[in-house]
Amino acid sequence: MRATGIAGKFVTFASAMVLCGLSASLSAQPVPKDFPNKRIRIIVPFTAGGPPDFSARVLSQKLTTFWGQPVAVDNRGGGGAGAVLGSELVAKSPPDGYTWLITTGSHTSNSAFNQNVPYDPVRDFTPVTQLVRSFGQVVIVHPSVPARTVKELIALARQRPGKINYASFGIGNITYIAAELMKSMTGVNIVAIQYKGVGSSISDLVGGHVDLCFAPMQAVFPLIQAGRVRAIATTGRARQQVLPDVPTMQESGLKDFDLVGWHGLWLPAGASPELVSRIYNEVVRVLGDPDVKQRLYETQYEIIASTPEEFAKFVAQDVAFMRDLARKIETSAK
Repeated sequence: MRATGIAGKFVTFASAMVLCGLSASLSAQPVPKDFPNKRIRIIVPFTAGGPPDFSARVLSQKLTTFWGQPVAVDNRGGGGAGAVLGSELVAKSPPDGYTWLITTGSHTSNSAFNQNVPYDPVRDFTPVTQLVRSFGQVVIVHPSVPARTVKELIALARQRPGKINYASFGIGNITYIAAELMKSMTGVNIVAIQYKGVGSSISDLVGGHVDLCFAPMQAVFPLIQAGRVRAIATTGRARQQVLPDVPTMQESGLKDFDLVGWHGLWLPAGASPELVSRIYNEVVRVLGDPDVKQRLYETQYEIIASTPEEFAKFVAQDVAFMRDLARKIETSAK
């Protein structure tokens, strides 16, 4: 996740941790010239069908063709663990280039919102690239909810404290952070209902079992068009092209509210710079493919393809921001 107002005083320390991790990888074994010579597994720590799963499958299909070796997506979601289980698996894997992690901004936020995360988002991974960035989430409500704007939703929540609930894909996920940020900025009391993934939460929202959700656009746009859910706001700085009449959270009165999702690629800590460079170059080649560009654009994502060094700095900054945001949210809840 990404938002305005990065906590600068934490960036230097976090950046140092990243650079130390990259330096430590210098002692790793050189990558074989015939890499890859066996199956590569991309761990996506969410259930199948969600946005990071889509990005991973687009990538895996092209890389399989380029390399002539299978590149398989392995979904490890479940348990409401907010991407922790799959990420931990990658952290404990050998840094030989055959186990990858593709996940969301929850990678930088999980440890900020959950002290029991069994890995460090910087120390235990080698950053390769930030793949894509979204144009923001969309705030949707069930049609039975008598609120057509964020202001009306806030007023309703104040009238019914603790009675309005929202679907979350796990503590530390952008769906959780966006809702909790709204709570901290407005003082409303809405209740989180945790789900294992996008599909089950959206199904419950459509069925009227959940009142609202901050959701990825590509997962709910057809439902919005069909009138099965109502869009009342988006979370980025600018309105989304596919919903030009839906205001942003900032336009709805929540100043500085700016949260967008993103997907990144990591290897386990200790991967050699040569290996990182080889994988990065191949991934960038895929992201430059016209078909891939079109498929990602149609799902409301812009391609970033940052260098490993740029991504390392970004991750350090986002870890710092999320830790600062977690403290603010915790303080407002007291």
